[in-house]
Formats: sequence, structure tokens, C-alpha cells
Amino acid sequence: MAYRGYIHTPVTQSDMKWGLQQGAVAGVVAGIVFAAFEMLASAFMMGPEAFFMPLRMIGAIALGPEALEPGYSLLTAGVGGVVVHVILAVIYGLIFGAIATMLQGPGAFIGLGSLFGLALWLVNFYVIAPTTFPWFLDANPVVQFIAHTFFFGAVLGLWLWKSHERAGFEGPTA
Repeated sequence: MAYRGYIHTPVTQSDMKWGLQQGAVAGVVAGIVFAAFEMLASAFMMGPEAFFMPLRMIGAIALGPEALEPGYSLLTAGVGGVVVHVILAVIYGLIFGAIATMLQGPGAFIGLGSLFGLALWLVNFYVIAPTTFPWFLDANPVVQFIAHTFFFGAVLGLWLWKSHERAGFEGPTA
């Protein structure tokens, strides 16, 4: 049993169930916000024809690097990208949801969510991508830092904190 160290309250099965359920939902929400930012940033930086490039890049994880080619079906690459992206967002949301069962207050949720997003970026882009999905190395690192830290991680933390509040876990502050 994990413990909330600052209040010495054990994390119950009910807490964990809440964390996993809400984490999955938060992952999808944060994943949508992240994808929207990525697509808009791509179009803004490289022109309107680059709008779907983030989905092609994500789709290429499952479909192979040929999904990045202009001649490859945008519909196939896009649907593949959405499916892979949602699956990863749910997995990351489940992980953070389990962590969130030990948190209290907006600063903890949003701050740790941001650090979680930062860690995802570092691991995915600097550990996994160089050997497995090298096309991600072409992405702008500043945009990726912002996208992962703020448009995924902070949104993930914010959604879980608001869910925590709605569930009545956040008591009144004195």
C-alpha cells in the first residue's frame, strides 16, 4: 500500500481505481490538446501542408517510415496516427493517474504533471527515438518541450486535479 507521506493516509483500492479511471480520461483529453497544438505548430512553422505531419509521424510508429511519404495515403497515416496517439495517451494517463492518487492540491497535480510530460519528452525523444523512430529527431526540440511539458503534462495534471476536486477529495482550505 502506498502512502501519502505528507498526511500519512494510505492510498486505498478505491483511490487507485479512481486514479486509473480518471487517468485514462485525462490522458485522452491531454492527448487531444497536445495533438491540436502539434498540428497547429507544424502548420504555422512549415506551412499549411504540414498540418497533418504530426499524425503521419505518429502513424509511422505502427505503419513504418513509408507513412511519412507524401504519396502514402493521408487517411491511412492519419487514422494510424490517431490510434497510436490515443493508445499512448491512455497508457501515459494511467501511469500518471496512479501517481495522482498520492497528490493533493493544484500545485502538486499540475507541477508533477508538467514534470511527467517533460520526462516523457526526454525519454521518448532522447532514449527511444534515436534507435527506433529516428524521424522524430527532425522535430523542433523547443516545440516538443512545450508540447510535452505544457500541452500534455500540465493539461493531464489540471484535468486530474479538477476531477479530484469534483470527486470531493480536495477538502476546503483554511
